[in-house]
Amino acid sequence: MRDDDVRAITPTELARDLPLGEALLALNNAHARELSWLAPERLVHLVGQACLARRIGLLDAFALALDQDADYDSPNFQWFRARYPRFVYVDRIVVAASARGRGYARKLYDDLFQHARRAGHERVVCEVNSRPPNPESDGFHAALGFIGVGSAAIHNDSKTVRYLLRDLTVPVRRRSAGQDARPQAAVAGGNASTE
Repeated sequence: MRDDDVRAITPTELARDLPLGEALLALNNAHARELSWLAPERLVHLVGQACLARRIGLLDAFALALDQDADYDSPNFQWFRARYPRFVYVDRIVVAASARGRGYARKLYDDLFQHARRAGHERVVCEVNSRPPNPESDGFHAALGFIGVGSAAIHNDSKTVRYLLRDLTVPVRRRSAGQDARPQAAVAGGNASTE
């Protein structure tokens, strides 16, 4: 297995591999403004609810996604649940600063899209901060074929998010490598998105 292979994260693995759990929390919480801060028990809960939990390398990047049946109280997840009978919700995708520019966010999304299709899903959803703004994430998600489907003010009006949807039944024309070469930050999150 190569260092840039996509690997599963399981609740069992988190329970027995304390350094992995600590590394996941540290990487997530370093991007708490974009993603939302997690306590250890909340991370274990999310991984247990996830239809997809993946990482790259020791912890260069990770992704958590949940389907419509997950037990999750996020206002963003609930917004999608109220509108779509089936979906895969990208709760968070995070890339470490030291691993940016290697295409890991796109690799995690490609893995997620494949997984969602195999499970019979036609849509993947997420949100991106519009206040505070996150133009890099907007551009990244647009390049992946996401379109805006709504917006909301959350957390006592301290944040505004744009809700995005990627229709998996519609092919997306990819950008050229030269257009995609800039380094990327943290990606999608339960309470925000940045790329």
